[in-house]
Amino acid sequence: MSVSQLTLKLATSLDGRIATASGESRWITGPLARSAVHRLRAEHDAVLIGIETALADDPELTVRMEDYAGKQPFRVVLDSRQRLPVTSRLVRSARETPTLVVSCTPPRSELTDLGVVVLQLAEAGYPAPGDVVSALAGLGLRRLFLEGGGQVAASFLREGRVDALEWFRSPILLGQDGRPAVGLLQSASLAGVPRFRRTRIEILGDDAWERYERI
Repeated sequence: MSVSQLTLKLATSLDGRIATASGESRWITGPLARSAVHRLRAEHDAVLIGIETALADDPELTVRMEDYAGKQPFRVVLDSRQRLPVTSRLVRSARETPTLVVSCTPPRSELTDLGVVVLQLAEAGYPAPGDVVSALAGLGLRRLFLEGGGQVAASFLREGRVDALEWFRSPILLGQDGRPAVGLLQSASLAGVPRFRRTRIEILGDDAWERYERI
């Protein structure tokens, strides 16, 4: 079974930064943009983040909309060494909302005893994006919503796994010392960079919502 769509969500400053140098990121975008993100989550089977984002933000990754009665997407953390704290919101709510950790180490009972599913995809390093996508597709999770951080975004872009971008841009500037939305792509020339076509722009309060599809 293959994945039909992998969407990368970015919430950034005008200059493409997702946080200040100290890591402060709440909230770069305004309430209308955040509401749109909840609607997008509801359209996907799983929401993915890297462990650094999980540690920095302690997110819930749930759909929180008034009168929403649909199914919650799986929460997936790319966490090669299973550093996700048992005190995190994701772990504490794992029995109510499906939570999966993709790792390179055997499952930790501290996590699994609290309802977290641990999927070991490799024995060292980091699970390759293609292996992550295939494993989730095998679980029936075919529409994936990737929410960061910068290194995780770069790894999926490098492998050509990103089909669409949902880019929420706030009218602020964070400068060079801010944390980039996309990490190192290792592109030697313009011919080899990921390319997207803008399909729509919508103004949400002070923010701009730009939608792109891969060329």
